[in-house]
Amino acid sequence: MRRRVRFRISVLLCVLCLLTACTGPDRGAGTVLESGGTPSGPEKPVWGGMQSEGHMELAYARQFSVDYYSGGYALITIGGNDRFLLLPENGEIPEKLDEDITVLRQPLDNIYLAASSAMDFFRELGRLDQVRLTSTTAANWSIPEVLEALDDGDMLYAGRYSAPDYELLLDQRSSLAIESTMIYHSPETAEQLEALGIPVMVERSSYEPHPLGRMEWIKLYGLIAGAEEEAEAFFNGQMTQLEPILGKQSEGEDGPSVAFFYISSNGSANVRKPGDYISQLIEMAGGSYVFDDLDAGDNDLSTLNMQMESFYAGARDADILIYNSTIDAELETLNQLLQKSGLLADFKAVQSGDVWCTGKDMYQQVTGLGDLLADLHSVISGQAGDGENLTFLHRLR
Repeated sequence: MRRRVRFRISVLLCVLCLLTACTGPDRGAGTVLESGGTPSGPEKPVWGGMQSEGHMELAYARQFSVDYYSGGYALITIGGNDRFLLLPENGEIPEKLDEDITVLRQPLDNIYLAASSAMDFFRELGRLDQVRLTSTTAANWSIPEVLEALDDGDMLYAGRYSAPDYELLLDQRSSLAIESTMIYHSPETAEQLEALGIPVMVERSSYEPHPLGRMEWIKLYGLIAGAEEEAEAFFNGQMTQLEPILGKQSEGEDGPSVAFFYISSNGSANVRKPGDYISQLIEMAGGSYVFDDLDAGDNDLSTLNMQMESFYAGARDADILIYNSTIDAELETLNQLLQKSGLLADFKAVQSGDVWCTGKDMYQQVTGLGDLLADLHSVISGQAGDGENLTFLHRLR
């Protein structure tokens, strides 16, 4: 009973604190506007005399933008609608700030991360200590540093995204909840978090139209974590390494044909949709995705299931097969693959031995997209050899 009383008191205190805060502007460069004003052209709203000082330069990312303001303030816009004003540690909330803007104050510590794809950015930036809580259990993590943090108690499991441990989040003084778009299916959870004074930011890197746009989200997390220089250095380094690949003219349909798939428990083949980031990476690496003209349907899923007969017809003559092991056990041999379906024995790539498999940690290492592109290029160009020097792919023996 006492525990419940303490929890209710904490909730009330947080709500009272929230009511004293304000939230604010749209994107836009320098004329002073009153709250609710509409900027014209490139002009950006200004509050309390703060002037726009430019914006974050982005090469590929389109799902977020950052505008810088005097005094160390930054306006973050995600998905074109969600806006956050990032304040320096001792910065004051500007007067007449637009009501739809959520205020975030640095340093952002004890973050509740319910978007697993974002964890790798904090790892790469050396800022895992700012993530105190996760919605993913240790059994479902493959990043060594995260597993170590969970084992040491430096990071805590705080419940699924749709049912977080609110009391634990309050006890740990969480300053921000980073959610995946799955939170849209549980709006009451987001409302409860915000009612407790915990701002909610929805991660949308998976909606980037260009594969490398996903990786460029490290710049946003660098801003949030106070590691902008490290983020910029990482991304620029990746672009330098990928320059020989990105600078080449795509071979398009003349490149080796590639099928990327896995066999589900019911015996069907699961493949990536045309235009999905994996199929785009294959084409950027000089290959031709075998299902580039497949009817993808109108849902938001990035994959679809095919009956084996249809998969057989579409991928039998593919030059290269890549098995996606992130769903089930990682494969090491061709015999293990053929146990999934004997029909695969007729495939051209199986007979030539040009069959590869992904590592299970591929999807959790978003900062490794550059390495994945390099791996694909090595495999498609025939330079991979036995695959010992690859990061995410290995040849099935």
